[in-house]
Amino acid sequence: MTDLLASGPVAAPRGDSGRVRLFGPDLLRAALVEVLGAGRLAPAAAANEPWLPVRVDGPRVLIGPAVLPSTPGCPTCAERRRDANRPDRSGWAALCREFGDGPADIPHPLMTTVAANVVASVVADEFARLTRTGEPARTRGAVLALSLTTGLVTRHTLMADPLCPDCADLPEDTLSAAVMVRRPLSKPDPAILRIGTLDGRWEDLIESYVDPEVGVINSLAAGSPYGIPTAVARLGPPRPDDTERHGYGRTGDFRSARLTAITEALERYGSLRPLGRRTAAPAPHDEVAARAVDPRDLGLYPDDWYDQPGFPFARFDPRRPLAWVWGYSFRRAEPVLVPESYAYYGARSRAQEPALAYECSNGCALGGCLEEAILHGLLEIAERDAFLMTWYARLPAPRLDLASARDRHIPVLAEMVRLRWGYEVSAYSTTLEQRVPAVLVLAVDAHHRPGVPLHACSAAAHPEPERALLAALTDAASGIGGRMERFDADRAARMVADPDEVREMPDHALLGGHPDTAGRFSFLDTDGPPALTLSDLAAQADWPRHHDLGDDLAELVGRYLDTGLDVIAVDTTTPEQRAGGFAGAKVIVPGTLPMTFGHRFRRTHGIPRLATVPRLLGHRSTDLPSENVNPHPHPFP
Repeated sequence: MTDLLASGPVAAPRGDSGRVRLFGPDLLRAALVEVLGAGRLAPAAAANEPWLPVRVDGPRVLIGPAVLPSTPGCPTCAERRRDANRPDRSGWAALCREFGDGPADIPHPLMTTVAANVVASVVADEFARLTRTGEPARTRGAVLALSLTTGLVTRHTLMADPLCPDCADLPEDTLSAAVMVRRPLSKPDPAILRIGTLDGRWEDLIESYVDPEVGVINSLAAGSPYGIPTAVARLGPPRPDDTERHGYGRTGDFRSARLTAITEALERYGSLRPLGRRTAAPAPHDEVAARAVDPRDLGLYPDDWYDQPGFPFARFDPRRPLAWVWGYSFRRAEPVLVPESYAYYGARSRAQEPALAYECSNGCALGGCLEEAILHGLLEIAERDAFLMTWYARLPAPRLDLASARDRHIPVLAEMVRLRWGYEVSAYSTTLEQRVPAVLVLAVDAHHRPGVPLHACSAAAHPEPERALLAALTDAASGIGGRMERFDADRAARMVADPDEVREMPDHALLGGHPDTAGRFSFLDTDGPPALTLSDLAAQADWPRHHDLGDDLAELVGRYLDTGLDVIAVDTTTPEQRAGGFAGAKVIVPGTLPMTFGHRFRRTHGIPRLATVPRLLGHRSTDLPSENVNPHPHPFP
């Protein structure tokens, strides 16, 4: 923040390159002409010269971003970012439709002669930085906002909008771009699954991404209302109906919670729609079948569901054109086409074909490289597949001995939940045939208090069981207090009576908290002695440690390939993620149970593993009949 009223006079820039384009009153135009010369002000600039937009916007003057030849990041990018961050977006749009932007040359009550001269000095200084060597221009990739009431200027970092109609130039989505080749990926420590850490990047990430005006992330907030440091990074102003699209961090300290929230928000941002490449023209499956994933292998719905009133998904017709994106199949060791509506879960426009099935952030991840993102996306698939398999097949998962943990944070967290909230915590191994350690944490109200959720669940998966358990316990401990405050027993009762009332993500946890659902959890042993120590679970998983992340990924992918499944990864990296040294991925494993929210959107049909896995794990002598699949909505939070 700079005090511009303290600035001295600025010399006019030399040379003839560059223009200023003004959207403001005549008084400011006159001041700019006096400093820059009339020839510098023009309605447009040549394609090969820089120009600087200056716009009066209420009580402020916005300067920049500088428009440089062949460089993304322009005033339209800034307006699109500002529009996404407006808390009054709908009202502002209505005003613009009714009145337009308004004439730019009418007098402005705050634009006095003194103010106009101050603005002209700032613009001249910035213009000089742009058009000659020396001090770097502050409007390169940024907007300066000068307050007409205080004389202060703030700088707002701008990343180019990859969908900007004026300056975006995304590469095409091609088969060759989806090819993956093994490369060295050394890690700082064999015990971690990252090629680096975010230590020391706090200021850089805040500067690059978080800004209420033009930031990819609108705001970052943190607190500890329920005893666990928790942060939220919002992709736009907070609204009560879109909490699921933001990034959250729940960890043992505030700094890591904030960093986790930022990276999760960036992951969400890149997972909604294609922002890294221009997708190809739609094509029927029949025409691309040799190179494409068959949507029927991903879990669709019984045919009669599509005739239900208001059912939002379309029947798959192999003759109807679909939008596709390129991904990489590890089983085939080559690129494959994936339906775009499976790779990206954002709302589809009317111009696009309807989605074939419900999708969410399941399998989406962000990493320091593509391989790292794929690894963590696949671990999320393992977590959700294990949870849903345990629920729908009602598997008698072995109870874990929390006291056996070497990391003493684990029993301490469980005890904190008991003492602070009155819930007894038990944990279960939901590990499936790939032997990827997965856990389910179940917290039960020990006092059966009225008006309080009876159950709360969480889950996690990680090659090291204690890491998975600590993550699941942290999620449970941070969420119970909020669920107690928001618990609506009457609404939960309606869901007990009619499962189709479970329509959105929070509804699943709400229903699971109703006391009448107690019998639905009876397949989990909450009273007997623990059956499995954490060291025993680690021995069963037999997970090697590696110095190279590529070996970690090969180990994890190999376990799925060895059990007859494929792992498909779509590179969802956006230019904004890449600028920060990140990569994004969506991982799809046909045959695993996809996480869905809204009971009528569950995807258990056409997934043979739901019948065979209980037998493979030794829980049944025969396959699970379809009539024995748990009919109740899952309680995943």
